[in-house]
Amino acid sequence: MSEGEDARHLELLMNVPLSVTAELGRCTLRISELLKLGAGSIVQLDRPAGAPVDVLVNNRLVAHGEVIAVDDRFGVRITDVVARRTQA
Repeated sequence: MSEGEDARHLELLMNVPLSVTAELGRCTLRISELLKLGAGSIVQLDRPAGAPVDVLVNNRLVAHGEVIAVDDRFGVRITDVVARRTQA
């Protein structure tokens, strides 16, 4: 393929919606524990404070990052892009 054809094919993908998730950690709770949660409850996650967050695209890990605050909003600064596995 020529560069022009590559650019046209890439352009077709530019408007495809993707689900992007930043995951701080996980935990498992019983329904009875979940129902006891309220404002101010603390849920212990499987990662220590300050650990990198995982950035997933369509449920696939693509990067690690750190939580940042800008004005009154939170975001994730990408610190490491996960290498893509090559198929054999």
